[in-house]
Amino acid sequence: MDFLRQNCAAAGSMFALLSTLLTFFMRRFFLIFLGLQLGLFGLNMLNWVQQHVVLPWTSALASLCAGLVTWFDGSTAAVGKVLWNTSNGFGVSIEAGCNGLEAYIVLFSGVMAFPAAWYQRGVGLFIGFLAVQSLNVVRVISLFYLGQWSRPVFDFAHEYLWQALIMLDVLVFWLLWVRWCQKDPALQGDAQGGIVHA
Repeated sequence: MDFLRQNCAAAGSMFALLSTLLTFFMRRFFLIFLGLQLGLFGLNMLNWVQQHVVLPWTSALASLCAGLVTWFDGSTAAVGKVLWNTSNGFGVSIEAGCNGLEAYIVLFSGVMAFPAAWYQRGVGLFIGFLAVQSLNVVRVISLFYLGQWSRPVFDFAHEYLWQALIMLDVLVFWLLWVRWCQKDPALQGDAQGGIVHA
């Protein structure tokens, strides 16, 4: 009976230690995640950043979308951050919140807050940027055509559907990246060799 009590006490102590460590890492993740978002969203709101980073990026996004659409619709053009149809005059202005940068800030914060090796973070940030921006290009082009077809459908897709899909893209990519980080053979080899990555 003593053996059973000792093993139960040891298991209880182990569980308490694991619970404490988990709480510490969850707090650490949450604080870094939240801090990075607050800082980056604040930085994103500065006039200088808007003028020298956000607006040029948004104009480039509109030009990219126009370039892709002209492969099958020659009446499309981009002027600044506006994607418009030259034959009917309909245009979509890509505003802040619609250029994919805010979604990427959330992804960036999640990747940087997760305890992973720096090369894993670099891979996650690069591929994550491509994933978010690729889906955002599809979003902008689809909204461009939905707006020409039906304003109520455009409003629903713009305000609800695509907002959710972009954030779902961020979440799914982050979860896949976390899983990849945990299965990365380079890290497993290093862990067996005694090298620990933080």
